[in-house]
Amino acid sequence: MNLLGPRIKTLREEQGLTQGELVTRCHLIGWDISRGTLAKIEAQVRRITDDEVPLIAKALKVNIEELYS
Repeated sequence: MNLLGPRIKTLREEQGLTQGELVTRCHLIGWDISRGTLAKIEAQVRRITDDEVPLIAKALKVNIEELYS
């Protein structure tokens, strides 16, 4: 289980982004992730790896620490 999924969803929604829009941001920084995979991360079905945490923070334009708030 991942603990960051709900926080990622909250941050995404606060920014008014759809999952598709966040996935596009991820692609622009070089992270090939599908909308389905993002949905699974947000729903805590798929874990997020240590390597992916900085990428999602960058795509959300937040500090890594904000993911753990």
